[in-house]
Amino acid sequence: MPPAQPPAPTSSASSEASPGAPSDALAERHLGRALLVGILAVGAAFRIHWALNDDGLYWPDEVYQSLEPAHRLVYGYGLVAWEFVEGARNWVLPGLVAGVLGLARLLGVTAPGAYLGVIKGFFGMLGVATAWGSYRLARSQGASELAAAAGASLFALAAVPLYFAPRALSENASALPVVLGLALALPKASTRRAVLAGACLLGVAVLLRLQNGIFCVGLLGVLVAQRRWRAAGESLAVLAGWAFAYGLLDWLTWGRWFHSALVYLDFNILRNGAAGWGTAPFSYYGRVLFQGMPAVTLLTGVLVLVAARRAPGLMAVAAIFFLLHALQPHKELRFLVPVLPLFAALAGVGLDTVLTGLGSRLASMAALGVVAVAAVSGLRAGRLTFGDVGQYEDSRPKASAWDDAGDVNRLLLAASGLRDVCGLKIEAAHLAWTGGYSYFHQPVPLYPHNGPPRGSGLYSHVITPAQHASGEVVARSGPLVLARLREGCVPDPGYSWRLP
Repeated sequence: MPPAQPPAPTSSASSEASPGAPSDALAERHLGRALLVGILAVGAAFRIHWALNDDGLYWPDEVYQSLEPAHRLVYGYGLVAWEFVEGARNWVLPGLVAGVLGLARLLGVTAPGAYLGVIKGFFGMLGVATAWGSYRLARSQGASELAAAAGASLFALAAVPLYFAPRALSENASALPVVLGLALALPKASTRRAVLAGACLLGVAVLLRLQNGIFCVGLLGVLVAQRRWRAAGESLAVLAGWAFAYGLLDWLTWGRWFHSALVYLDFNILRNGAAGWGTAPFSYYGRVLFQGMPAVTLLTGVLVLVAARRAPGLMAVAAIFFLLHALQPHKELRFLVPVLPLFAALAGVGLDTVLTGLGSRLASMAALGVVAVAAVSGLRAGRLTFGDVGQYEDSRPKASAWDDAGDVNRLLLAASGLRDVCGLKIEAAHLAWTGGYSYFHQPVPLYPHNGPPRGSGLYSHVITPAQHASGEVVARSGPLVLARLREGCVPDPGYSWRLP
């Protein structure tokens, strides 16, 4: 049930002295709704395009914490990352992906090229729904339909959210319950049912990504600050129930209550293990967001500041999430994905403040201008480099952020259709930076670049640079080839499914 809406100031409707004000306000509402539909449709088109035209990786987590364990659940085999050896992750995200993958299998979609498109498309559509959630959150904070729609475009159409959209990451999966949960629970006019539903959604978000607990604490803090004691107590009870579910799931899957949370916190907080993948200064997130989408970041920042007085609770929750991540030594831009729709909603509130008092035509032009800024960013998303998204900044910042390892993954897809593959070695990349069995989809050994030599006879095919190929070249992608070395393989009873 959507939250009750507080009276929302509308830009042109506030000019009561004008005889045409009521009709102008109605026209503005119609424009807002039409604009929202158009924004979501274009956002969906952008996401589907990238879901079907990018075979690369941003980071191995999008395969080995989601796709690969889901493939093991549905098909019975796949590489096992350290997180699923030591139990540093729970099974909610892989279970979600396995549900999509299993449904595709029931419908006869079993070729990896097809089911990967389904999964990427599913995550892309989650992003579209998240943009709608950003609109709902802005409306719940009093923004007009026109301003809320324009604000939502800053998530629906902007380059950085589009870059992450098709990737099977916990940040993407959890952004939707975060934004809808806050839209339901934060407004003072929310019904009891809406508050409880919002708390439930935030509990789901924590199961998908532990760091979303910040939003839960933030919600409770806002409710207490507003002296909504009953809502705070009931929300706490609901969140405690989801915490129990978290612990129970870990007990059922890992054998210890809250096992994944304890292992994760021990590794990342007590041992600072994540720092091994790089550290960055406090300014990292602001700098990288500006590099990836400068106009959108600048416009959003200004509008968020304007919104601070009208939506202090939402502002505080979003700011705390941002600041806590900025204070952590290890940083990756994807960590901010759950808070980006909140900033877009705040931008909608800020825009509504700016539009108040303007005439209908000026208000419409200003809103369309915001959408245009977001759309131009989205159209330029294909130009993003790894430097623009804050990845590999010390090694290859000018390299395209798209289709990294795409050549290897396309050759894995080609190998998946060969009946004579009895073993495959990838010499052209580290195994963690490939699509693994989610792309290969053959229950035979898959060896890393430093695995057994070609003369071992343990594999029949190899993915390698063209100049190093021997035997018959079966497929090509860029500078790499899939080559058949021999017929038949020597059995390997000691093969390990552990990701090296």
